[in-house]
Amino acid sequence: MWNIQYGTAAGLDARELTEFYRRLRHEIAAQPKQVQQMLTTSAAFVTARDDGRLIGIARGLSDGMRGYLTECKLDPAYQGEAAISRKDGRIEHDKSGIAREMAGRVLATMAADGLQRIDVLAWGTEVDFCEELGFKRSGGVVGLTMPAAACLAHKHEAERVVSTV
Repeated sequence: MWNIQYGTAAGLDARELTEFYRRLRHEIAAQPKQVQQMLTTSAAFVTARDDGRLIGIARGLSDGMRGYLTECKLDPAYQGEAAISRKDGRIEHDKSGIAREMAGRVLATMAADGLQRIDVLAWGTEVDFCEELGFKRSGGVVGLTMPAAACLAHKHEAERVVSTV
């Protein structure tokens, strides 16, 4: 079967993580410096390896009061036959329990840090997985997103308005 070992970001470098994303056909366009910053600034980071090969990651972010399970990715080959779309490592099925173990370790670390609440955004096939972890749907909440580049346009417009006043 498999020889799964769980670890942390220690010993994981930006190049290996970037290769993991590429292998899963994840659309990450991050530069190595950004990936390295992600590794060092995550509140919790768990890896899963099979005989040393990186097959999964989970990570969380925190501001000290609230946390966010920001990512849980597992190579679809380890998810089982119910993983249908096999898109970018999203958890569609977790027959092996590897994703649940990684996410559980991230959540336990953040809870031990004293966080009052942990949130998650789930994409389609991940909803069932997140509910199995204990997350509940929040009524009325609408997730919104914006590319960071759009923020720069807002900044430049604000600077233009201020300079004309």
